[in-house]
Amino acid sequence: MTAFAVIQAIVIGIALLLAAVTAFRKLLPKTATRVQARLSAALNEPSRSAWMRILGQRMQPKAATGSCGDGCGSCGSCGPKPVGNQPDVQALHFRPRARS
Repeated sequence: MTAFAVIQAIVIGIALLLAAVTAFRKLLPKTATRVQARLSAALNEPSRSAWMRILGQRMQPKAATGSCGDGCGSCGSCGPKPVGNQPDVQALHFRPRARS
């Protein structure tokens, strides 16, 4: 293998890894937060070196504050709000085609 092929494989592997992590976090946010918290706790043990503990502290997921806009989903009000007083049921109106 040439040096170019090795560098190309590394760059493609990094891009694929980032895409997989992004998809995992978008599709499974609660699971991703749990995995992040477990990894952070494993790195933040007293037996680890100082740089690993600092990395573990930085990786800790943000705690849900319970306020609107933090995306925790605990109150059920984070979704899109209905516009105006639209009824849940709308009547269907069938019209015959215009004949030409």
